[in-house]
Amino acid sequence: MKKSILVLASVTLIMTACSSNKTENTEATETPAVTETPAVTETPAATEAPATDGAITLSAGDDMKFDKTEIKVKEGSTVKLTLKHTGKLPKTAMGHNFVLLATGTDFNKFVTAALDASGTDHIPASFQKSVIAHTKTIGGGETTSVEFKAPAKGTYEYLCSFPGHSGMMKGKFIVE
Repeated sequence: MKKSILVLASVTLIMTACSSNKTENTEATETPAVTETPAVTETPAATEAPATDGAITLSAGDDMKFDKTEIKVKEGSTVKLTLKHTGKLPKTAMGHNFVLLATGTDFNKFVTAALDASGTDHIPASFQKSVIAHTKTIGGGETTSVEFKAPAKGTYEYLCSFPGHSGMMKGKFIVE
């Protein structure tokens, strides 16, 4: 009987040792190999752009983003803004424009009114006096431009007034 207990204890001890080794081996084989992945880099915050008194190129694609969220110009300068649609989708699906609003314009009311203004490049007739400058609406691969005199010193808002775009496609137009 003592031999049986001793054998049983030995077998239990061996099985316990083997099962813990199996667990360790299982964990080791189930753990995925560590592969080095490139670090995700964030786009650096926009640095303060120097004021310009010439040509400005603003690009936008099918991702509904302008490549600039801040534009600086000199008061009274002639601004020639070129809008490039870098995407592929047509104007009816992903049209873009540039609209510079006058100080004091209610952004949300303008955007709401622009929903029904497809015949006028999403520039509502009731807000004509609130628009300093705008381009026509363009589709993928197209380019348009507008030339205007920079308004008085201050900060103005610009946006794409195509329905649903103004939430992401907007920026500050700073006149120094």
